[in-house]
Amino acid sequence: MSNNDIFKKLRVALQLNNEDIIKIMELVNFKITKSELGAFFRSDDHPNFKPCGDQILRNFLNGLVIYKRGPKLELTADKPE
Repeated sequence: MSNNDIFKKLRVALQLNNEDIIKIMELVNFKITKSELGAFFRSDDHPNFKPCGDQILRNFLNGLVIYKRGPKLELTADKPE
């Protein structure tokens, strides 16, 4: 299974549209355009198909964690002054 297949299946399973995915990517400071995103979801025999790299999928998954759970809370110990 390719990264493109994983990305497509997650998009469908989570009912995400392109705007949602762009917002998720922005949560991890990764910019992507609608046209770049559309290229990942095309059929692999389409002339504008683009393989989804590991970095794209990794950033999406990291952003998805923040999108679903919220930002990671920093634990600070009370320090005596």
